[in-house]
Amino acid sequence: MRDGHGGISRRAFARGAGAAAISAASYARALGANERVGVGYIGFGLIGKRHVLDFKDLEDVNNVGVAEAHSGRRDEACALIGGKVEGYSDFRKLLDRKDVDAVVVSTPDHWHALMAMMACDAGKDVYVEKPTTLFVREGRWMLDVAKRTKRVVIVGTQQRSGPHYQRARELVHQGRIGRVVGVRMASYRNIMPGFGTPPDTTPPPELDWEMWLGPTAYHRYNPNRGIYHFRWFWDTSGGQMTNLGQHALDIVYWFLDLDAPRAVTSVGGRFALKDNGETPDTQDALFEFPGLVVGWEHREVSRGQETMGLLEFQGTDGTMVVNRRGFEIVPDRQIDPSAAVPRFGQSHPTGGPPKTDQAAPNRNAGGFRTEPLKDTSGNEYDQFRRHARHFLDCIKSRQTPVSDLDSGHRVVTACHLANLSLRLGGRRLRWDAANETIPGDSEAAAMLERPYRSPWDAVRDRVLKG
Repeated sequence: MRDGHGGISRRAFARGAGAAAISAASYARALGANERVGVGYIGFGLIGKRHVLDFKDLEDVNNVGVAEAHSGRRDEACALIGGKVEGYSDFRKLLDRKDVDAVVVSTPDHWHALMAMMACDAGKDVYVEKPTTLFVREGRWMLDVAKRTKRVVIVGTQQRSGPHYQRARELVHQGRIGRVVGVRMASYRNIMPGFGTPPDTTPPPELDWEMWLGPTAYHRYNPNRGIYHFRWFWDTSGGQMTNLGQHALDIVYWFLDLDAPRAVTSVGGRFALKDNGETPDTQDALFEFPGLVVGWEHREVSRGQETMGLLEFQGTDGTMVVNRRGFEIVPDRQIDPSAAVPRFGQSHPTGGPPKTDQAAPNRNAGGFRTEPLKDTSGNEYDQFRRHARHFLDCIKSRQTPVSDLDSGHRVVTACHLANLSLRLGGRRLRWDAANETIPGDSEAAAMLERPYRSPWDAVRDRVLKG
């Protein structure tokens, strides 16, 4: 939340900078500071393997079990962890175990919300990967269940645990680049011509397709709907907007203590990839906040020039570009405004700005508005390890994690709104954050919730009722 001068209020900074302490006495059970935490893993894909590697060697972790719908991946996870870890094809058996204190949910997107809710209901604390939801309404359900069950829930936006991100955030709050008026976020790569159009077929014997689909709409097995490629279909993902886009937008929300956009507009489509995917290969989104414009763009079919500035905070004194490797502040020159007006010849026509070659009084040596700074201390793997450590510490202290469920819900809601705008032809969607609805647009508002497939709809209803 910004103060009346366009800065960040002290109260908002304190809220976003760390975890608010919560009394352990208010919980049914809180682990002692030195007690081992029984951890179970749900999903062992790319990010799931990363989490196993980060948690398994922590001295206060007791690795209990792995649930995975693909038997080959399940066996690999058990072998990697070692010891007496158990493997399950049905994650509910893992949730039934009394020695599981916490679970790490690393499944495809469409499972995140329901598994997290079921885990909370079973008395487990939860590390859930982003995006936390497949559609907006799931986020409110998750918050309600987590609050009722008093569970610690952390979202897999690991950058918030990175020391250089924390330093960069502090510099923005201190006004190092002036007032931030815009943010540019982007992701570029080239995966032409796409992943092909394989026919629907029988699922491989090592994959429990019914369990993999879970609450989402039924589709026959297709190699491009399954492992890894789920991200290209609306029934199982929000594409790169809720994948890489959420990572970037999460940093923007955190650095600037944002609550919700006033409106979101997005355009794009699957313009060039020749396959059976659905989510856009080209997308631009505009998020409108009071006194601030935030833009996202991704290209799956055009890489362009590789630069560090895929997340750029644009301030009145300079810009800050930040990524997982570090950050850099690039200052603007301090000049007389009239010197910025172009002219042809020695002077402007009569009545125009006077000729000047004089810089305005220097704020810093060299005539720059702020000091340059470059930090290359970032380490992606270290951020993952720190996030895992932070989660365990919050389990024991019962503090709210820095990547808490409320922030995850607010960020992914903006991403969902961008996708809804795109799918509705690029129209501007106003957002009523207090009531979590899209006023004046019944068609868009109806898309804030989707049905669950049986029997998982009944499971959701039971968990929501408590």
